[in-house]
Amino acid sequence: MRESRTGGRRRSLPRLLAVALPALALSVAGMTAAPSAGAAPAAHPAPASRVTQNHKALTDPDRQTFHTTGKAGQKVPTTHLCATAHPGQASCFAQRRTDIKQRLASAVAAATPSGLSPANLHSAYNLPSTGGSGLTVAVVDAYNNPNAEADLATYRSTYGLSACTKANGCFKQVSQTGSTTSLPTNDKGWAGEEALDIDMVSAVCPNCNITLVEANSANDTDLGKAENEAVALGAKFVSNSWGGGESSTQTTEDTQYFKHPGVAITVSAGDEAYGAEYPATSQYVTAVGGTALTTASNSRGWSESVWHTSSTEGTGSGCSAYDPKPTWQTDTGCAKRMESDVSAVADPATGVAVYDTYGGSGWAVYGGTSASAPIIAGVYALAGTPGASDYPAQYPYGHTANLNDVTSGNNGTCTTSYFCTARAGYDGPTGWGTPNGTAAFTSGGTGGGGGTCTPAQLLGNPGFESGNTTWTASSGVINTDSGEAAHAGSYKAWLDGYGSAHTDTLSQSVTVPTGCRASFTFYLHVDTAETGSTAYDKLTVTAGSTTLATYSNVNAASGYAQKTFDLSSFAGQTVTLKFSGVEDSSLQTSFVVDDAAVTTS
Repeated sequence: MRESRTGGRRRSLPRLLAVALPALALSVAGMTAAPSAGAAPAAHPAPASRVTQNHKALTDPDRQTFHTTGKAGQKVPTTHLCATAHPGQASCFAQRRTDIKQRLASAVAAATPSGLSPANLHSAYNLPSTGGSGLTVAVVDAYNNPNAEADLATYRSTYGLSACTKANGCFKQVSQTGSTTSLPTNDKGWAGEEALDIDMVSAVCPNCNITLVEANSANDTDLGKAENEAVALGAKFVSNSWGGGESSTQTTEDTQYFKHPGVAITVSAGDEAYGAEYPATSQYVTAVGGTALTTASNSRGWSESVWHTSSTEGTGSGCSAYDPKPTWQTDTGCAKRMESDVSAVADPATGVAVYDTYGGSGWAVYGGTSASAPIIAGVYALAGTPGASDYPAQYPYGHTANLNDVTSGNNGTCTTSYFCTARAGYDGPTGWGTPNGTAAFTSGGTGGGGGTCTPAQLLGNPGFESGNTTWTASSGVINTDSGEAAHAGSYKAWLDGYGSAHTDTLSQSVTVPTGCRASFTFYLHVDTAETGSTAYDKLTVTAGSTTLATYSNVNAASGYAQKTFDLSSFAGQTVTLKFSGVEDSSLQTSFVVDDAAVTTS
């Protein structure tokens, strides 16, 4: 008899902890979408010669050399091209190195500027040398760069990329109202930002067309109008390398300017180290953090860490004070929108090559999350047109195995560690990581492995009705004891509940097939004799070395609640799912699990 294992008085339903991995992203039909009524055509299809030329330029062995300019986290002198934003305004995040002499194209041999080149970025992020034909990436910035088209021509020709001009339909430069003739006033700081942005889009997606939309000023309203104009012109990918502090009005701005289903909108996370920035914290955009990118002797050939130079310089990240959490973002420490989602190179010490003759004096090395946002916009374009009703920020959450997980570095000090410190899996500074190909930026249901998947349920004895088989469990865990009811049937797994120091475990290994998305579900009931808000007794749920969630006596409830976790990142792997219940020396807490499943799709 196990008389001491009696159910304690059940409590009213508390608010359950959010799960630690994202819920499955929905498979979405309709991978292409036409522009809205009255919109201008989105594309001028690239001729075959253009695709061939760009493929050759990106794969030419002579162009693979990386002209390094520093080490990760190294303090290098830079100038911030834009002034600090005042309330109601935005600042661009571009930084230009001042220790590397700027040189005009005439003084630089072909393909030898300092900084990361298009071929380097394609190598580091495993990007296809073809793709993007007929698609338009819009860049939204403030003020005018009168040399934008000419400088873009120099950048592309230096690296052997096809011409992208107004005349051939590849490049368009418009105001926030769509005018091609009445452009905003010139500004040398924002001109450098614009050069960086259009160069990075060219580097990642040279077959894409580019629309530069210039706002009349750097205030939120003008930039928001430019955002809407970019979408109205038919762009399905929009890059924003600017932002400022959060405010209580931002959720209104979300709806006015950033709520564009079917459009991948990328926004820089900010350059002032730990702290949330807007519009990166908008629920409708992809927040892009920054890394330091260096060559390495590993199989990838590159390594990355969080970009952090000082207490006031590094990638931004943080928990929004205002924006609600999207349903697809399920980290447990932040009840609202968490920044960032993904990341790319931003450290000026490992920066990118840019050509600018209005804000600068030619070739220079740039950094800041101003670089990472247009890089990710280009990757989205390489991946293809988003689903018409999608907010593509959710895509990486369903394809986490197709990203380079950045696990080292931090961007400051914070109370909740992952808000500012890299770790395995999701973290604030780098999100789910950096691109490893384009699969993480598609809506398709290939999960972690690509290919096709036969839907199935993978767990053996999922409802425990076969008794103590298939599962590995502590003595007495799988039972029909009347002290706790099963969710369905007669058997369940009852961990702990003794009212004394005790540990119970329950586990089973499953192999998630390559090409599958996988969802792990189970029903959990917690009751306890503990009182108060202190977590004395705990149940930890893990998948291999990844902690999915932790529950405690604080989560006691009157019935079962279903929990759901995304295991898609384990596609092609065998992973052990484990429940570990630890009870302290007094007052029982029972963790009762039933009707588990691992379902593939």
